[in-house]
Amino acid sequence: MVAAHEDPAGPGDTASGPEDPFGRAVSGIASLNEPVRRELYRYVCRRDEPVGREEVAEATGIAHHTVKFHLDRLADDGLLSVDYQRLGGRTGPGAGRPAKVYRASGEEVAVSLPPREYALAGELLAEAVEGAADDGRPVREVLHEVAATRGAALGREAVRGAPVAPDSGAALARVSSVLEQHGYEPRPEGERVVLANCPFHALAQRHTQLVCGMNHAMLEGLTEELAPARLTARLEPAPGRCCVTVAAAGGDEPTGGGPVGGQPSSG
Repeated sequence: MVAAHEDPAGPGDTASGPEDPFGRAVSGIASLNEPVRRELYRYVCRRDEPVGREEVAEATGIAHHTVKFHLDRLADDGLLSVDYQRLGGRTGPGAGRPAKVYRASGEEVAVSLPPREYALAGELLAEAVEGAADDGRPVREVLHEVAATRGAALGREAVRGAPVAPDSGAALARVSSVLEQHGYEPRPEGERVVLANCPFHALAQRHTQLVCGMNHAMLEGLTEELAPARLTARLEPAPGRCCVTVAAAGGDEPTGGGPVGGQPSSG
């Protein structure tokens, strides 16, 4: 018999798991490090229909109370979805209460360290290819428009209900908060913010001009929406970081960045 052990919630967590997406993803992956839980998860994933605790316990030979604990934990961590239904084909009066059943959730769980946003890059590139095919325009041109639109959407979401940033310092702090949520790892340097991590690193290494141009357009859209006339996104490639920096509008222009094609980001 396998004993179940309670897993206390950590700081900032709730009974149903961490509140932030990164914490929830880490929790989901870490959840499968427990061998019994991993075995139960694999069993549920192999089933075409939702399964109840009794079936899982019988099929795996694991005690019912242990099965219950681990299945509920997998559901809390977003790896299984839960429903209620009557089992055994019985219906109508006397059929008993619906049982709790489990199936694999459709939620994707992934963690990348350092943070990467390859799914976002894929969305932008696919949308650009479709738009170029429809309009007969160059893909790169459409990609910059698509990326700027996505950046503006991120900016609108960030400022919803918030007062206008009173100065460039407050605007830089606000944009840093948004960029941190998307894996850029902002670092303040006077009146600018450099980005220690490139969320599109592998793509930028192989397709530097295309990807850095997309990234620059997206951050231009973000800064224009977040703090118009206060911030500017600059294409300023350098080793060991993202190719874009964000600075207070009107500040000194970069002098040593060079063309994008000659200096891929390596954050």
